[in-house]
Amino acid sequence: MGSETSEKPKLLSGGNPQIPKGYGDGPVQAYIAAMPAWKSGLGRRLDELVERAVPGVRKAVKWNSPFYGAEEGTWFLSFHCFTRYVKVTFLNGASLEPLPPGGSKHPNVRYLDIHEDDELDEAQFVDWLKQASRLPGERM
Repeated sequence: MGSETSEKPKLLSGGNPQIPKGYGDGPVQAYIAAMPAWKSGLGRRLDELVERAVPGVRKAVKWNSPFYGAEEGTWFLSFHCFTRYVKVTFLNGASLEPLPPGGSKHPNVRYLDIHEDDELDEAQFVDWLKQASRLPGERM
């Protein structure tokens, strides 16, 4: 079959997929497809919610995590697989109301950790997405 390979991406610490840096939907979909077990379904749902809440959202994979931005070169959201949960990062989350529950060493960042049996409050998540996409994005 030529040079195509069916090898799955390597899973790093905590089961996070190792995906080469890239811009656009393709690398993000490759990351989501490689998320282990229940996390892949959650990744698909998060991606769908971002696309619905932020039409024209920009996407990339950087540092083995998908990033989402409202403007070229800036980012408002990312997520990352850990062993028991997926960590959603709101890069300017300290400006969101209500605050996402997880604090950070970085004063502007807030986290939402989603475990397998957690019920995602989609209405609240979409509201945070809309708020976050209107804030100045982070350059990375």
